[in-house]
Amino acid sequence: MDSGLTVLQGGTGVANGGEVVHGYPHLDTARAAITALYKRLSPDGIHSYAPSVAPADVAFSDQDDLYLGTQRVAHALVQQLQLPDARVIVSFREMRHAASVELTAGPEYFVELNNRFRTHRRDIGAALAHEITHVLLHRLGLSFPGTRDNEILTDTATTYLGAGWLLLDAYREDRDSSQKLGYLTPEEFGYVLAKRALVFDEDPRIWFTSPQGYTSYTKGRTQALADEQRPPLTTAGWTGRHRYAKERRHALDHPGVPPDPSSPDPSSPDPSSPYAFERLPDGLRVSFPCPTCHQRIRVAVQGRVRARCGLCGTVLDCDT
Repeated sequence: MDSGLTVLQGGTGVANGGEVVHGYPHLDTARAAITALYKRLSPDGIHSYAPSVAPADVAFSDQDDLYLGTQRVAHALVQQLQLPDARVIVSFREMRHAASVELTAGPEYFVELNNRFRTHRRDIGAALAHEITHVLLHRLGLSFPGTRDNEILTDTATTYLGAGWLLLDAYREDRDSSQKLGYLTPEEFGYVLAKRALVFDEDPRIWFTSPQGYTSYTKGRTQALADEQRPPLTTAGWTGRHRYAKERRHALDHPGVPPDPSSPDPSSPDPSSPYAFERLPDGLRVSFPCPTCHQRIRVAVQGRVRARCGLCGTVLDCDT
């Protein structure tokens, strides 16, 4: 089973050319990947991936021996991703993708890197991080159906488990060329990295050498913080709380009536809302995604309550 890591590089012809996609087109899949990681590894398992891999451990200068340096960086990433008995053997060749890995029973895994990394050594760590995460997910038996979603799972896992900041730092653009490793957009990488930073109390901004990577992180962080400012959380802003109150009233007054997305009535429920009301025999309940792991939480609509996520254990103050 081969895995390919996409790279965009203007003017080189070594991989897929084109403009870098921006925004959040894969956000739902990335969130599902975070949930899957918590389910497979458990909260304690997730927290065992602290801290992130240190910049000094994956630094690679032009003065370093190509093969010895590559093996050193691979070893650091194997340790970060907790694969102590995995031996990664790295080679270089002409190829369309940036990198690939042959997933076998192990203990040896063969990673191939694009020949361009012979002269672009500072990005070797980023390419290896993605491929070594494929090894981890293979051992965990964790995958998503379809190549696209599985690669997004891999990018998300790489980032959330402490090695993916390298992938965002490998993103660079100027007037003549662009490079981006991975399948997530730069802003999505920033989002996942910020979600990790909030859980692990890290500040990855000091690690970036790429101005574009830094900017993408700040945009993604804004999106990540918005997850923690939505109703019924008490941290929601006035506009969100006001709409939530109208939708709650609609659910109470019109039980069983589906939302009408074409209705101009601002009190009509918004089908795109992250929360949803449902009437059960014991009363009205609201369900919403946990801002940490995105597992859905269901609580009774009864005013101020504290809810604990059954998956990641996060305690949330809610005003239902």
